[in-house]
Amino acid sequence: MRADAADNALETLFLPFAEGRLSWPAQGGALFLRARDGWPLHAQARPGLVCEQSFKPQADALQRSGLTLDGDDGERRYPLVLVLPPRQRDEARALLSRAVARTAPGGRVLACLSNDEGAKSGEADLGKLVGPVAHLSKNKCRVFWSAPLDGPADAALAAQWQGLDAVRPILGGRFLSRPGVFAWDRIDPASALLAEHLPATLAGRAADFGAGYGYLAAELLARCPGIVAVDLYEAEARALDLARANLTAERLPASARAVAIDYRWQDVTAGVDGRYDMIVSNPPFHAQGRAERPDIGRRFIEVAAQALNPGGRLWLVANRHLPYEAALDTGFAEVRTVAQQGGFKIVEAVKQAAPAHARKGRA
Repeated sequence: MRADAADNALETLFLPFAEGRLSWPAQGGALFLRARDGWPLHAQARPGLVCEQSFKPQADALQRSGLTLDGDDGERRYPLVLVLPPRQRDEARALLSRAVARTAPGGRVLACLSNDEGAKSGEADLGKLVGPVAHLSKNKCRVFWSAPLDGPADAALAAQWQGLDAVRPILGGRFLSRPGVFAWDRIDPASALLAEHLPATLAGRAADFGAGYGYLAAELLARCPGIVAVDLYEAEARALDLARANLTAERLPASARAVAIDYRWQDVTAGVDGRYDMIVSNPPFHAQGRAERPDIGRRFIEVAAQALNPGGRLWLVANRHLPYEAALDTGFAEVRTVAQQGGFKIVEAVKQAAPAHARKGRA
């Protein structure tokens, strides 16, 4: 979400406090799962507020605002647990179940969703866990909350739902994944098309911008024996943890087991400090909402141009309609469309090589 964009779900989440329907806990604080920063968090004192967020841009925004990020062992329980559930249903149900588990006796769970992202379904799901819930509607969103709790109303269902987003093997065991991660139960067709066109001659230090659960990096290591190091950049910590599991030595071909691999929980749009001979990327074109965000892909391209060594190569896949050409032409000396298929385009972009006198000076 853009920093200056209205966050209707966040605003509506705090509506019961603004209207006097609920009071902030006098002691014990509150846990905010999938927290996002915004003015409602700062409109009045929120003593004891602890935030949890695995998406790096949002986590950074919370820290810049002086808010506390969750650093405990997951056992502490709170008199209030706030939730902004994600769109993916299994992941959302697991998060609601975990919210109930983190609620102290007599505490409440309070959640909010926009109407077009399943607000009524989310309310019904919380009701299945805890019994009757109250709700308010505003800003095309619905905020809903439990009565004071002493554990879940349906303990068996709560236990079942807590495992819905568990890590599991996919694709015959080739990869580990979990609900909520991009293309979590399949190989994304755009990434598969890019992997298919990667030349075996790519060599040197490599990076994967927006690495997800590690598919492209794994393909790069399998197809390009000249790669000596790979840095994986991923903003979603849940995905990066999967990439670590998917690129262990026993899962890689023997030829790739000596390659240095680094995992970086980082927002690529904020820039990177590594230097590379080649970069692969399937940039996201949404943030955490439904609206298209071609600015993210353009920024990935700009950062790639800055991070590549002279003569370095960017291999990029994107939806054909996304307007990346200007950014590619600005940052690179050569740009060619390698393939167009299934609504996607594969682009190779080459950074300007160092002048001959500069190369001699380094020799």
